[in-house]
Amino acid sequence: MEKSNAEVLDLLIGRIEREMGQFKSLVGMWDVINEMVIMPVFDKYDNAITRLCNHYGRVELAKILFDTARAADPTAQLLINDFNTTEEYAQLVAELLDAGVQIDAIGIQSHQHQGYWGDEKLARVLERFSRFDLPLHFSENTFISGQLMPPEIVDLNDHHVDVWPTTEEGEERQACDVERFYTHLFAHPKVEVITTWEFQDNAWLKAPAGMVRVDNSTKPAYWVLDDLINKQWKTKEELITDEHGVVQFKGFKGAYAVELNGKLHEVDSKTAVVTIQEM
Repeated sequence: MEKSNAEVLDLLIGRIEREMGQFKSLVGMWDVINEMVIMPVFDKYDNAITRLCNHYGRVELAKILFDTARAADPTAQLLINDFNTTEEYAQLVAELLDAGVQIDAIGIQSHQHQGYWGDEKLARVLERFSRFDLPLHFSENTFISGQLMPPEIVDLNDHHVDVWPTTEEGEERQACDVERFYTHLFAHPKVEVITTWEFQDNAWLKAPAGMVRVDNSTKPAYWVLDDLINKQWKTKEELITDEHGVVQFKGFKGAYAVELNGKLHEVDSKTAVVTIQEM
């Protein structure tokens, strides 16, 4: 707080250059700016970032920091990310794109501590951000397996509890919510990444939102995801080629291992036609 706006901006630029420079060969995806919708009006406590955003404006500040990140690693995928999923966030994305900010993907948080959004809200959010024709990253996803947070709480950080236990009933609800939510996202052509925010219970806000309990025992939601990812969303076929050596099938997009006459081939299904020629 004692530093000037110019000094604070220099520190931010230096941090981007340091992190992206040192991890260039290891990390290729970065959330350049997190939660920018609220940034200029955040007033829970004094901080230099709110002051800086008010000084430069959201668009100009974003342009400076995205340009810095792009220069630090031209090959990296750069995101903006927010918990605000309303038209206000969409309008900010539009303003940034109009100003020439090179956003590679739109990050969307979905900490559903007060219950599942529902299919209708999820569809509205997907429609709202799909209009930019950019990949969507559902970057922070949590579902509660205990008592839900009271609906009147606006900021999840304002919910303070000594203990927040997982329950058998809550775990079944969490598993159903995870299955519906992830299946909906997996089927959407613009959704490129889905990130589970909390692997183990009580990792954040003491919330029972993990795929495993605090003792690392697996919850029903863990096995739901295991079934979706490793069984339902995998394509396994045994096929016989025709007289021309051709075979066709419908499968999920991704990498494949094809065994032909005892020999293994690795192929990618980015193209509609994959050719393997046995010599």
